[in-house]
Parts: sequence; C-alpha cells; structure tokens
Amino acid sequence: MAKLIMMRHGQSYWNLLNIFTGWVDIPLSPNGIQEALRGGELIKDLPIDVIFMSSLVRAQMTAQLAMTLHCSKKVPVVIHQGEGKLQEWSEIYSQEAQNSTIPTYVAWELNERMYGKLQGLNKQKTIEKYGAEQVKLWRRSYDIAPPEGESLKMTAERTIPYFKENILPRLKQGENVFICAHGNSLRAIVMFLENLSKEEVLELEIATGVPLIYEM
Repeated sequence: MAKLIMMRHGQSYWNLLNIFTGWVDIPLSPNGIQEALRGGELIKDLPIDVIFMSSLVRAQMTAQLAMTLHCSKKVPVVIHQGEGKLQEWSEIYSQEAQNSTIPTYVAWELNERMYGKLQGLNKQKTIEKYGAEQVKLWRRSYDIAPPEGESLKMTAERTIPYFKENILPRLKQGENVFICAHGNSLRAIVMFLENLSKEEVLELEIATGVPLIYEM
C-alpha cells in the first residue's frame, strides 16, 4: 500500500519569539533545524517517491533537512513548473542523475493560515490588548478569521482541493508521498482523511517535526 507521510515544519524563529507568523517567510530556529533532523531520522527507512512542500522557507528547510538522512541517498529536486527559464534551464540530461533524485513540488496551497493583521504581533501582547477570549476565537475557531486573515475553514478550502487534485492521484497510483507543511494546512488534510467534524478538527494538535504516517 502507498504511504502518505506528513510533517509539520520545525520551530521557526518567530515560533521561538511567540510571534504570529502566518505567511511571513521566517526560517527555522536552531532548535527547529534539530527537530527537522529528528523527524528525518524517523522516516529515513520509508520509501519516498515524490515530495510536496509549501512555498514558505520553514517548510522547505524542514523537508530538505529531513531528506539528508534518507537511506535512499536520493536528492530532492524542486520542479519549477511554469516558471519560465527556471523550468527550461533546470532539465537533467543524465538518466543516472535523474534516477538519483526525488521530484519535489512547491505549492502555496499548502501554506499556513494567513493571519492578516496579526502577523508580526507578539501573541501575549495581543492577548493583553484584545483579551484572551477574542484571541482564542481568532486562533482556535473553525470559521472566524483574524482581521484581514484566513480562518481554518478558508485554509481548508484551498488545501483540500489541492490535495485531491495533485496528491491523492499519486497515492492511488501506489506512490509514496512526503508532504512538509504547516499546522493548519495539515490539520485540513487530516480533517479530510479522517472525516473529522469542524468541532473535532479544533481539538487536533500536530507537533512540529513529528511525522504522521498513513497507509492508503
């Protein structure tokens, strides 16, 4: 059976500083780098045919670091579909070299929730300004979005269709897929896979750097 491996990125610098991140493109902290490597150790013996990752650097760093430990020794190669010269000039002309790579796709649809006007704000200071109940609504409700941002429902409305159209067909063909993304985009996929209600998905916690493995 095909395997689906999903991993939330390791701790970012703004996770460390307790700042709302969303789509701000912040890299991993030193601890996040170690989390990515520990996650890679846990999946190193699982066959992987294709990788999908978000367009944000913390997810891309996590995927690439995790794969440095993979027993296949294959190298993730980003496929630049529709990106002009990047696609045209990145062609591989050696079959031997091609066989030593894993195609890797970048998708903004797998990005974290966009947190709107909360992005860059300290979480504790935001609670002090707006109150714990209001911040909890923005962070933990299903269909209430932060100011000018996305709710979990809105995130699911872009993530799940991408999963159905681009990832699920590969699993059905027997390919083993590794997705490296974010807490909320991965919660949306798990909600779809496990048929969770909107109440149940709110209780779902996905740890950083810890792989989730499904057999399809």
